[in-house]
Amino acid sequence: MSYALQTLWHERSRYAAGVGAVAFSAVLIALQIGLLLGLFEITSIPVDHTTADIWVGSNGAPSVDIGRPIPTSLIARLDKPGVGMPEFLYLAFAEWKKSDGTSVNCVVEGSPVNPDSAACVTEITPEIRAALAEPMTVVVDRSDMSSDRLGLAGIGSRGKINGKEVRVVGIVSGLKSLAAPWIFCCQTTARELLGVNNPKYVDHSTYLLARCTTKERAAEVVSELRSEYPEMSAYTSEEFSTKTRVYWLLRTKAGLALGYAALLGLLVGSLITAQTLYSATMGSAKEFATLLALGIPRRKIYRMVLAQSFWVGVIGVSLAYPAVWTLSKLAEQAGTRVVLRWEILLGTAAVTLITAMIAGLFALRSVRQIEPMSLLR
Repeated sequence: MSYALQTLWHERSRYAAGVGAVAFSAVLIALQIGLLLGLFEITSIPVDHTTADIWVGSNGAPSVDIGRPIPTSLIARLDKPGVGMPEFLYLAFAEWKKSDGTSVNCVVEGSPVNPDSAACVTEITPEIRAALAEPMTVVVDRSDMSSDRLGLAGIGSRGKINGKEVRVVGIVSGLKSLAAPWIFCCQTTARELLGVNNPKYVDHSTYLLARCTTKERAAEVVSELRSEYPEMSAYTSEEFSTKTRVYWLLRTKAGLALGYAALLGLLVGSLITAQTLYSATMGSAKEFATLLALGIPRRKIYRMVLAQSFWVGVIGVSLAYPAVWTLSKLAEQAGTRVVLRWEILLGTAAVTLITAMIAGLFALRSVRQIEPMSLLR
């Protein structure tokens, strides 16, 4: 290992391109995956930004925004030890008409607005919750107020949802939508707005939510509900959040496109790394020929080439992480979230090092072709 590092240092100009290729590959992989996860965290906002532990909905609901109405009478099924008072959540697509007469899709979410509500998103402050108690009032995220989204000027602005006029009484941040803007309101307003296209909402809701005494008890209750009532869906909040993100990732064109881009970044980085290390190894052909002529076993040269590939990967990853952190901060300044959890960084390092080692194996082909007599003439 030490000899391989010494060789890399003395031949640093030759291996600089390999280190750069590895660093580029690591940056590309980490940012693509971080961007992918950051985008799809948005899809599960109604789940992640509440304090509920259990979600009950229609059978087979693939994502939080695609639930079908369920009877409110199902509330009795949550009467179990360790489960708090269930709450109704109304969530469905609707039509938002701007003041200029144009329309866009939106997602209406109606929940209890009392201070200790488990279904109301945590970003809505007690003051705004009090304002939402007034019928036909709504809250929107700051990022959705632009003219190409909801076309709102600020608090007090008005629009129409399914033909009924509503007034904005609060603006929040951190609830940016990926597709249709979220519109938050109280249950009374939601029933009024959604009842136009969904008469069943008179005695139905989209979800039943409840808190539990512990996360472990929540998992137990969900297991019991699935066994007792297979005609409905029951999830812990973590399970439903993951299910929603996986659906958007694997079942939508946006998710497939971003996943393909991340895979393409990995392939491009791998090819560049392999070609660079192959060229660097070929550039050392005479040195390797000399070693072979001196009686050094070919297997030791193989080990040295693989060791060089390993250290090229380590150095490249070490250079990539500061660049990843800087670029992620710049992306967040532009309003794009990049998730860089330790699992992503560790996985990026592992994939990059494996790629570098595979590239080293590819470079060994050039070592096998070395004939000392022909190169030392």
